[in-house]
Amino acid sequence: MRPFVFFNLFLSNPNLDTVAKAISQYFKRIFDDYQVLVMINPQDFSGIELIVHPDGKIEKTAIEGDEEIFEDLKADEFQACSALEFQLLLSKA
Repeated sequence: MRPFVFFNLFLSNPNLDTVAKAISQYFKRIFDDYQVLVMINPQDFSGIELIVHPDGKIEKTAIEGDEEIFEDLKADEFQACSALEFQLLLSKA
């Protein structure tokens, strides 16, 4: 399908609520012997935390935050990371 045709189909039947819900923000922090990656839904501040251990084991935890979660992540020295990296690790959890 050509991009222009797809764009017209999207405009003819947009579901902006679904599009908005699909946009999450991703963060990562590397510690001495493990990594922590976080996905946050900015609408309700829910998300998923992944802890990647040195042996490759991945822990997955659902998290609930508040409107200060982005400030907390910044204070804890988390950096933005790619959705692809997070999703690849999530598929292994």
